[in-house]
Amino acid sequence: MAAVSLIGLEGLPLVQPGDDLAALLTDALERAGLQLTDGDVLVVAQKIVSKAEGRLRRLTDVVPSPRAVELAGIVRKDPRLVEVVLSESRDVIRAVPNVLIIEHRLGFVMANAGVDQSNVGGDEEVALLLPEDPDGSCRRLREALERRHGVRIAVVMNDSFGRPWRNGVTGVCIGASGLPILLDRRGAPDLFGRALLITEVAVGDEVAAAASMVMGQAGEGIPAVLVRGLRIDGREQPALALIRSRQYDLFR
Repeated sequence: MAAVSLIGLEGLPLVQPGDDLAALLTDALERAGLQLTDGDVLVVAQKIVSKAEGRLRRLTDVVPSPRAVELAGIVRKDPRLVEVVLSESRDVIRAVPNVLIIEHRLGFVMANAGVDQSNVGGDEEVALLLPEDPDGSCRRLREALERRHGVRIAVVMNDSFGRPWRNGVTGVCIGASGLPILLDRRGAPDLFGRALLITEVAVGDEVAAAASMVMGQAGEGIPAVLVRGLRIDGREQPALALIRSRQYDLFR
């Protein structure tokens, strides 16, 4: 790979439940004068997928449990919002003022189970959840785009995560189809012929973070990025391959 290009797709309308993302993305590509080609990777923001899939919860319909009320007092958040977070969670990892770190039902360790109210709309009583199956969402979107365009591509879904011991958020891969998400380099020689012993490359996260620079984190309005020139040989994997199992988690 001498060069990789990242092209933000602008002008997508605000996505609504039931929208055809493949059609919206095709329109955006056409407006930009672009055509999908074999080997392209399309990175889509989690929010537009969740919106299209109707993953919206009205807080006015939520009755907080005693556990949610207790946690809300600790983290200083709306008990109804905390109840929605708990409904998407396996475990609460840490709860302190303004911070609620949980293990999502899919295994992601993240803030608020990915439940978010930013860039959702003007209604403060609505929260957006992660897709039910991000890998499945990427697979369906990839298949729809490949049928439309007659090409072989990959699709990555990114979201913004904070990280332990590091300030700031970065794009992270939470869904994928058509890409070797975790590249095993163990046994490959370094510059001096010494075999690598433990190196695995989080390709999915690297692609997600690169696209996140183009998408932005606020009101930029660029929820999809075309990545062109990426050439990585390896077996296709789901994004869940990036999650470290509990038995190898040294920090919980």
